[in-house]
Formats: sequence, C-alpha cells, structure tokens
Amino acid sequence: QVQLVESGGGLVQPGGSLRLSCVASGSIFSINAMGWYRQAPGEQRELVAKITSGGSINYADSVKDRFTISRGNAKNTVYLQMNSLEPEDTAVYYCNAVIQLSPRPAEYNWWGQGTQVTVSS
Repeated sequence: QVQLVESGGGLVQPGGSLRLSCVASGSIFSINAMGWYRQAPGEQRELVAKITSGGSINYADSVKDRFTISRGNAKNTVYLQMNSLEPEDTAVYYCNAVIQLSPRPAEYNWWGQGTQVTVSS
C-alpha cells in the first residue's frame, strides 16, 4: 500500500510564509512526478505546482514568483515553499504523486489526506 503524508499547513497572516512537506512511502517502484493541488470551498481542485522525476516544473499562474516546489534528496519527498501568501491562497492543499508500482509502465495517481492553509489577519 502507498501512503502520502502531508504536513506544514496552518494559519498565517497575509504576506507570511508556510512550507508544506509530503512524504511518500510503501511498495513503490518509482515516482514519476509529485505535486500540490488545492481546493477552496465551493471550488474545483486545481493544480498549484508539479515537478517530474526529470526535474520539469509547472506552476499555476496565480502562484508563480511566490511559491517554489522542490524534491528531497531521497526523491520520495516534495516540498512547497509558499511566500507572500494572500487570502486567496486559503484552501485545503493536497499532495499528489504519479507512481509506478512495478516495472510495468502503468502509472497511478495517489493523493494525500490534505492539509488546511488559511491566510487571514
């Protein structure tokens, strides 16, 4: 079984910073991409940032120049450094991993349980 465990959410004032972490564990053959999505109340889940095993990175336009995604040396960990936070960033943030469970080229999406980020004065 695969697990993604997130940490680092919380309450922060506008202009503040938070760092989210996500660790993947379990019977994993390879992790082909990891990323962060978020979902605000009444909204659809949206991509925040994604990084592939080859190092390619994508950001949502709304977070470019404020958020930075990175992977740990062990490659089963992904971080999201969030600076200059705005009230509009308030949402539940979900870690996502695109995983191969065996050498067969079948990929599966796995999700963490979500961590609340609230930006408010």
